[in-house]
Amino acid sequence: MDHLPLPDSSASLPPPVVAKSWLDEACIAEIDYFVKTLSSIKTKGVRPDLIGSIIMHYACKWIPELSGDPPSGINSTVDTDHHLSSGSATVSWLKKRFFIETIVSVLPPEKETVPCSFLLRLLKNANLVGVGSNYREEIEKRVAWRLDQATMAELMIPCFSHVKGTLLDVELMVRLVKRFAEINLDGLTSGAGLFKVAKLVDAYLAEAAVDAELELPVFMELAGAVPAQARATDDGLYRAIDTYLKTHANVTKEEKKALCKLIDSQKLSIEASLHAAQNERLPVRSVIQVLFSEQAKLQSHINWSRPITNPKSPNRGLDPLDRCHSSRDIMTLQQIEMKRLKEHVTKLERQCQLMQSQIDKLLEKKKGFFSWRKMGMSTTLGTMSVEVADERFGKGYDSGSIGKQTPVKVKQGRSKTPKPWRQSTS
Repeated sequence: MDHLPLPDSSASLPPPVVAKSWLDEACIAEIDYFVKTLSSIKTKGVRPDLIGSIIMHYACKWIPELSGDPPSGINSTVDTDHHLSSGSATVSWLKKRFFIETIVSVLPPEKETVPCSFLLRLLKNANLVGVGSNYREEIEKRVAWRLDQATMAELMIPCFSHVKGTLLDVELMVRLVKRFAEINLDGLTSGAGLFKVAKLVDAYLAEAAVDAELELPVFMELAGAVPAQARATDDGLYRAIDTYLKTHANVTKEEKKALCKLIDSQKLSIEASLHAAQNERLPVRSVIQVLFSEQAKLQSHINWSRPITNPKSPNRGLDPLDRCHSSRDIMTLQQIEMKRLKEHVTKLERQCQLMQSQIDKLLEKKKGFFSWRKMGMSTTLGTMSVEVADERFGKGYDSGSIGKQTPVKVKQGRSKTPKPWRQSTS
């Protein structure tokens, strides 16, 4: 990487400002001395990371905002920033721009000599004072190279343009993400960094979506700057899109369809799918796709939970616990266990029904036996009753001659006088 030329003190400045000599001799002497000293250090073969530390030290001395620490007091800020505090606001602004351009021009060509947090603060101040386009582009290249090390708070760079009314510089974020994606596609960075950047982009979109001045093409451009394979889940993207639709109520149906095409319904979690199925802001087509995706997921889990029946497989009875580790797989195992319990209960119910039918058959046999026994007993009792009646009334009496004292023949050798019957009162 070629070093950027040192900024000229009289370049791109109005003539009145140049005439006033906005850089005093002490400031110029100090910067010249710093550049010469740094050049001699580089010639001695000092490690690039040490050179980067020296540059950061002097940069924070000239511009306290680059340190990232809040000032402890008013006096300490004035003492540290004595170069910029002297003179008018315009002179301080021009000095800061000159210092930033000088810092960028002396940075080592190695990418990892300066941390990403320092570069982002440098980029924020560079946009504030309006440095040259070549210096700003150099900082953006260095930030894009290490974008996976950035934090959400550091990426919230405000928009200093008077033409655009957005609060955040979303277009800057688009350029950074696109450059990082290009570097990742070339294989110059690790694949894990792309997943981190995807999460940062989704969180950034959720914050930027609250801005009513954010236009839909810019939002979609930033959402699509991340490759689709970089998102393990689309929950963050769905949250950002839902926030944008909630803030921008004047979005047309066609724009909603184009916006929802960015979401992969198969990458939504169960919670996000339930929310999307009841979200009235989404198009009907998107809701149907979410429902079909959940049904397909459920069907795939059911098919996966079936036992392996391949006779050629040596491991026919593989335990599902050896194949599952995620929370969703654990839930599937619970469903499998519940299914096994239901089958076991059904089997027990069938056995109980079979036993009940056998018991009913035995009871019917016993009932038939006792019925025949009852009939025999009733016949015996009938015979006994007849004999008792004969014995009471006398065997020679007719049933229709009750009340008449008509003697009957009895056996020879035995005579028996019947007892007198009570006379009828009639």
